[in-house]
Amino acid sequence: MIHGEGIGEYDVTVEGKGVRLTGVHRAESPNYLFADLSIASNAPAGEIYLVFSREGESFKRAYTLSERREGSAQRGSFTTADMIYLIMPDRFANGDPSNDNSPLTSELADRSDPFGRHGGDIQGIIDHLDYLSDLGITAIWNTPLLLDDDRGGTSYHGYSCADYYLIDPRFGSNELYRTLVQKCHEKGIKMIMDVVTNHAAADHWWMKDLPFSDWINQWPEYTHTNACFSTTIDYNASAIDRKGMDKGWFTETMVDMNLDNPYLLQYFKQWAVWWIEWADLDGFRVDTYPYNEKVPMSEWCRAVLSEYPDFNIVGECWTGSVPQLAYWQAGNPNKDGFDSHLPSIMDFPLQAAIYTAFPEDKVNWNEGMVRIYDCISHDFAYQDMSNMLVMSSNHDLGRLGDALKKCPERQKLVMTLIATVRGIPQIFSGDEMMFCSSDVRQGDGGKRVDFPGGWQGDAFDLFTPEGRSAANVWNNGEPLPEGTYADLYDYVSTLFRWRKTADVIHNGKTMHFLTRDNTYAYFRYDDAGRKVFVYLNNSRDAVTVPWSSYAEIASDITEGRNVITGGTVDFSAPVQVGPLQSLVVEFQ
Repeated sequence: MIHGEGIGEYDVTVEGKGVRLTGVHRAESPNYLFADLSIASNAPAGEIYLVFSREGESFKRAYTLSERREGSAQRGSFTTADMIYLIMPDRFANGDPSNDNSPLTSELADRSDPFGRHGGDIQGIIDHLDYLSDLGITAIWNTPLLLDDDRGGTSYHGYSCADYYLIDPRFGSNELYRTLVQKCHEKGIKMIMDVVTNHAAADHWWMKDLPFSDWINQWPEYTHTNACFSTTIDYNASAIDRKGMDKGWFTETMVDMNLDNPYLLQYFKQWAVWWIEWADLDGFRVDTYPYNEKVPMSEWCRAVLSEYPDFNIVGECWTGSVPQLAYWQAGNPNKDGFDSHLPSIMDFPLQAAIYTAFPEDKVNWNEGMVRIYDCISHDFAYQDMSNMLVMSSNHDLGRLGDALKKCPERQKLVMTLIATVRGIPQIFSGDEMMFCSSDVRQGDGGKRVDFPGGWQGDAFDLFTPEGRSAANVWNNGEPLPEGTYADLYDYVSTLFRWRKTADVIHNGKTMHFLTRDNTYAYFRYDDAGRKVFVYLNNSRDAVTVPWSSYAEIASDITEGRNVITGGTVDFSAPVQVGPLQSLVVEFQ
């Protein structure tokens, strides 16, 4: 894409070794040109020139070809061996107060406003990488860091992009983002970039002068998306409902991009490859995936994977319907022949079961932990269980701590499940210590809380052992039982650090057992004979593990290691698990 006043009236040639101009396309606006360049594999890195001429006048502009990193195309990505930590940068840590405001953006920082900018930034993440490494995190997913100056005054979340090639200056710079990725890699932590192809900011620079009228989806009057994912799959859906789904706007300040425009689609393909190369990324998370026009979005995934065959992309397909969710994963045998080429999907059905099952005490036939059993029993519907993102919570969901009514024992149970069940585990920043909403009545602003210790003057620094031990209130200010944060962190970090080397958890199969007493038992096992036994007692009573019920998989094992305590567990004698307690035993 070439943008400049009247540039569409010029002819174009190219100067430079190994590069050919193969096509020039003029837009509806006279201020754009689209040039097709063929770049030879042996083209030298450095500057080439685009030469523009018109009626005897000419000028040229430099265009840089950068050298790829060695082995870049073969780069790995996030897998079942990883534990993903979701960070909302504005609410994590303020490492550089000097960038809290910027002349490039209109919204000013105001930490007292739950929907305002609080000042967290890239430097704040860099400053606390040791904390994340100690916790056992192996991958970070940041909510978007690109320029966002939403005219609605809620730009902190980053999902209203105003420039796809520019890190928001209130977070830092493109160079600092690349430094963050480098420092993460030095600590064995991967970086997943959150990308938004469905919508952009109404304040994006191109909104003042669109290349084509169909660059965005336009309506006679504002039309909100109907948010009905089933219309893209439903044989019975009307055309108007399908259009309302993928061409309706997300909000009045988030315009709906039209990926059916081939030039926009190519722009997004190149932008994705550029960020992977520039920042040395390890994966993408795609926001609101089914809201995109599905065929060009499938082409986008395929284009990225053609450059990086081992790269992973996870799409947010927010539905509790198992067959609707399975539809969106690559390779699923859909009756309409559609293939999304999207490798990974987010396990919203399991997340919903977690939020419903774990708070329940008195349970009927199909309640409590039977909900988890039932959800896992639907695994047959998915094409690739190793590419399911298993969530404790995320920035759009209610805080897990609120759902569990601030019960640390149940928080540990959920963390145990997330760490040991099939798929790729992901937690939201603060779940390791059961963060709660500052005020549930505030909605998104209230649940996207600051991480105590990330700002100068915070009463407690929960990034440090001393701060976790000293804290005497929950992050929302309510009284906290002494030592709760320290105990939660120690439990979760022990679990996550063990998981890093537990190959049977990464690659093993699952066998689970049905009970109706609000407990859940399962084994992760492999062909090499390795086994891990997980027992979750979500009841208010102590329970003796019914070891004989597991004879089909456990007849040859009795003694194993307690993953949390390191002690020996011997099932040749009765083993009891206390109320709201878990047991994770590793057998060799």
